Amino acid sequence: MSRLKGLPKSRLYRIIRKGELRINKKRVKPDYRLQEGDIIRIPPLRLTPSIKKNNLNKKLIKLLEKSIIFEDSHFLALNKPSGMAVHGGSGIYLGIIESFRLLRPQLKFLELVHRLDRDTSGCLLLAKKSSALKEVQELLRSGKIKKTYIALVAGHWPKSLLKIDAPLYKNQLRSGERIVRVQTKGKSSLTEFSVQHYYDASTLIKAMPLTGRTHQIRVHTQFAKHPIIGDEKYGNKENNKKMRQLGCKRLFLHASQLEFTLQSTGKAIVLKAELPDDLNQVLKRLTC
Repeated sequence: MSRLKGLPKSRLYRIIRKGELRINKKRVKPDYRLQEGDIIRIPPLRLTPSIKKNNLNKKLIKLLEKSIIFEDSHFLALNKPSGMAVHGGSGIYLGIIESFRLLRPQLKFLELVHRLDRDTSGCLLLAKKSSALKEVQELLRSGKIKKTYIALVAGHWPKSLLKIDAPLYKNQLRSGERIVRVQTKGKSSLTEFSVQHYYDASTLIKAMPLTGRTHQIRVHTQFAKHPIIGDEKYGNKENNKKMRQLGCKRLFLHASQLEFTLQSTGKAIVLKAELPDDLNQVLKRLTC
């Protein structure tokens, strides 16, 4: 990472995982330690151009500062705006993490604790210290962080459908697009659900993922035949078209709350992100 400035970590791990990066003409795992005499093959890589604070326009700075919902010496949490990627890469050179590193140049350490899809809004946690990052990521791995999402789904969600336990398998299409499907060979995935409000042709629900798979809530709701409104990848085109006329121009999925207790201090942290105005306006236009 010190040699390849601007390369997203996800891209680095991907080239190792796919065998594009070779040691002595062989694949290796990310934890392999280099030894004297090793021959390293690095594939051609397009690095993100160096960025300066003047790449952040005043409107973006104001939006990011306004999005902060919690900050102390260990963490910074925000209500992530929809449409912003959490990190640069794939044609996006300035994501949330790069932006906050520019806004907080005095911080020697600032890393994403977890991720949200680009179109998903809501609670996003950044760590200011490596010790804090390791502690919270261990809580994530052990399922000790409670995550709550708000979503508007097509049709009337059955009140009796309280959880979906369906394995998810991730693959790539020929176009390079990443897609996730419910398949028996996939990783175990569990999401709990509860109905918040019924509308004429849709339902406002809470979703609590107990595992952290890619696109988990989006695919589980699709599997239940009640896809999330505004989901261009897993949703229903006709439903999305109708809802656009009511002002829903993006994925109606919002990370509303994060709850966890730091084992090092015993401090309980509850982060809440209010539903954005654009989604509130959509709900106001719906009829019960």
